[in-house]
Amino acid sequence: MRDKSTSDPKAPKGTLGRLWHTLRRPSAHYSVLALLIVGGIGGIIFWGGFNTAMEATNTLEFCISCHEMRDNVYVEYKKTVHYQNRTGVRAICSDCHVPKEWVYKVRRKIEATNELWHKMLGSVDTPEKFDAKRLELAKHEWARLKKNDSLECRNCHSFDGMKTDAQKDRAKKFHEIAQKKGETCIDCHKGIAHKPVHKQLEAADEEETL
Repeated sequence: MRDKSTSDPKAPKGTLGRLWHTLRRPSAHYSVLALLIVGGIGGIIFWGGFNTAMEATNTLEFCISCHEMRDNVYVEYKKTVHYQNRTGVRAICSDCHVPKEWVYKVRRKIEATNELWHKMLGSVDTPEKFDAKRLELAKHEWARLKKNDSLECRNCHSFDGMKTDAQKDRAKKFHEIAQKKGETCIDCHKGIAHKPVHKQLEAADEEETL
């Protein structure tokens, strides 16, 4: 019995020919190629929309769109060097609280959905409630930054990029010590843009040693 694929002059020849024939072959009402094109375009639109929405949640305007942030930490942040400085470089909320790398960024966004739950519960909807929770919230953030080696801080800062000879003696000394000990930014720079609640920890440690 002869192979029809070899005797039929219209049969596709070669690997690419057979692949093209398969892609053009109808699947119910549409060819596989048409389905792939539509799926690809749909994927691009979805990806673009998803990424655009995620980046929109990184803006300062989004961060302070709720009164809990606008009336508390934003007011404190505006008084710091991260908001206004001699060079005109401003670090906004997402620069310090959201990693730049995509995988870590998505994970951080997923973790942040917990904040939506507490928004609905009204956990920190007054200045009094916010201050009562402030140390607990700060501990969570310090632990997160300690675990990821101050990843967000290193969006802008690095030991390799530092010109320690141009730093004040105290800063130069502690940066050199930190490098030798393998310490990370958050070990020393707690309360850099908000109320220095870490002093409550220092006071508690002093009481324990008495």
